[in-house]
Amino acid sequence: MTALNIGDSRVIESREVGDGVTIRRRRETTDGKRFTTYERIEKPNLAVIKKDGTRELFDRDKLAIAVKRSVGKFFDSELEVERIISDVEDAVYALGETEILSKQIGDKVLDELAVKNEVAYVRFASVYHEFTTLDDFVKILEQRRQQQEGR
Repeated sequence: MTALNIGDSRVIESREVGDGVTIRRRRETTDGKRFTTYERIEKPNLAVIKKDGTRELFDRDKLAIAVKRSVGKFFDSELEVERIISDVEDAVYALGETEILSKQIGDKVLDELAVKNEVAYVRFASVYHEFTTLDDFVKILEQRRQQQEGR
């Protein structure tokens, strides 16, 4: 397999991807080969403070894996899940902090799932809160019902 020399290429087509912050560009090299690139606005570094006190850089892909694993097939499309991930990411960066607790990220995910899909909400909560008994599920469901009645 030969490497594609993308150094000298031109843009044939550009379009915004569904999340509103990614641009898809269709390109062509001088020798006629075509390829696609995706460009995303680079965000500043954000440190996540984990439960054990360690710090690591915020990783959108890690967030996406956690959300996708917990929501299973409770959404009609991958785009809906991507929108949730983008909304959480935007909310985290909107705080304007250079460091954030991992708990705050988990809470933002729960906030998004609570209004979009209750089963996905409970699944994520079960992992996030490390449920070990059936009573843990009952407790989170009761809290969710109280939140709904309070609206």
